[in-house]
Amino acid sequence: MNPVPDIFRILPEVILTLTGVAVMLTDATLPPAWPRRSLGWVAALGTTVALWASLWQLSLPTGAGYFGPYGTVETSPFTVFFHVLICGIVLVSLLLSLDTLPEDSHHQGEYYALIVFGAVGMCLLTGAVELLVVFVALEISSIATYVLAGYRKQTGRGPEAAIKYFLLGSFATGFLLYGVALIFGATGTTQIYQIAHLLPGAQNQSFVLAGLGLMLVGILFKVSAAPFHVWTPDVYEGAPSPVVALMSTAPKAAAFALLLRVVYEMFPTFRSVWSPLLWAIAVLSMTVGNLVALRQQNVKRMLAYSSIAHAGYLLAAFAGLGSSGIAAAAFYTAAYAAMNVGIFAVVTLVAGYDEKLPLIEDFRGLIYRSPLLGGLLIFFLVSLVGIPFTGGFFGKFYSFSAAVGGGAIWLAIIGLLNSGLAAAYYLRLALAVANRPLEQKPAAPAPQVGVAVGAALLLAVAATLVLGIVPGDVLRAAQAAGHTLQAPPAPSAAPGAALMDPHQLP
Repeated sequence: MNPVPDIFRILPEVILTLTGVAVMLTDATLPPAWPRRSLGWVAALGTTVALWASLWQLSLPTGAGYFGPYGTVETSPFTVFFHVLICGIVLVSLLLSLDTLPEDSHHQGEYYALIVFGAVGMCLLTGAVELLVVFVALEISSIATYVLAGYRKQTGRGPEAAIKYFLLGSFATGFLLYGVALIFGATGTTQIYQIAHLLPGAQNQSFVLAGLGLMLVGILFKVSAAPFHVWTPDVYEGAPSPVVALMSTAPKAAAFALLLRVVYEMFPTFRSVWSPLLWAIAVLSMTVGNLVALRQQNVKRMLAYSSIAHAGYLLAAFAGLGSSGIAAAAFYTAAYAAMNVGIFAVVTLVAGYDEKLPLIEDFRGLIYRSPLLGGLLIFFLVSLVGIPFTGGFFGKFYSFSAAVGGGAIWLAIIGLLNSGLAAAYYLRLALAVANRPLEQKPAAPAPQVGVAVGAALLLAVAATLVLGIVPGDVLRAAQAAGHTLQAPPAPSAAPGAALMDPHQLP
């Protein structure tokens, strides 16, 4: 019998939902002429409370029989790790938006509410152990980011980004849903733990393999891994930079959590199928992302292709055996989120909301105009390269070490070579920042750093340094998350009883 109310298992999602509703209702009651900036602080406060609630969930009992409503959601060190990560990313993105959204920008209340509602879907996605709930959570997260991508509707690139993201994302979701249908046809259930025990004895193994492939297509689209990456550069370029800081990290963290659960928890007996497939996709993502990034002059497009390469670095950890691969992937997700949110915060301040300075050449001499922002930009670029004493270094170290431990030595070597290739375009931007500005070109005014965006930068820098210098606590949390996925509880219901509460079943 479950000793705690089921609602405690979804407490962060409940808090985020109530926060989003409060923001929308308050926005509707305020006079049109009143500023909406305070609604961003309400959203940030609610996200902070949800983060605390996620940490509090570590005190709840876990294991077989301890699930949320109707056995659809679990609470474990794995879910708490990604809940805290997602809430932290959302909090930093909200702080960044508070000082960079123009006062006269349209529908600010809806903007903050969409970010919070998107976080509901992302958090629910990391804890769902029922494939129908996975689909609903993915749609909640995706619809919010589709709308946010087109927030700058006064420009042509904003609606273009939203439409491309929506159309391609809908196709990817269709692949995922069709894969779920095939798995249900092969096993008679959509409960992940029951599927894991029924798959080895399923009569129609072709259904199982087809379902696995279709589900991987849908998930790999969300993490922008090659060859499912075509939406990434256009969406990154067209969406506002604070939105890109969010969508390049939080939805990917949730999607990687889902991918870990699917391959390690639902399809552990099919490792010989999915492991070489992810091996090839990791190599393709690293190589394609880095080679195309070398040719980019637009900073956001360069970072978009960089994110594709980093998806490959993270996928390299999936070659690791058991909990080592899961822990390495979880740690890399946290490290990448910290440095990527930080670099987009700097890009937002330098390029401006309207992005009048989008090119690498426009960042020339930044360290002379604003030593703080110039120094921070170089710091985050160094971390993305993977220089020691930064989160990027330990992230790559653990990821490639996991690959070597799993026998994928060539994958680690290819990853190291790609890291050297990536240094070329990261250092090109760093050199532009450090070079003296051209005398014949009028210098752009120094960007102003407000209190909220200053707090966002401080959190990003602190996280990147902690993960690079004293990563022990986060690594132990990642290892605890890895051990969680290694021992799925025995099925407590017959096939087809996916929506029944496990602790109410015989």
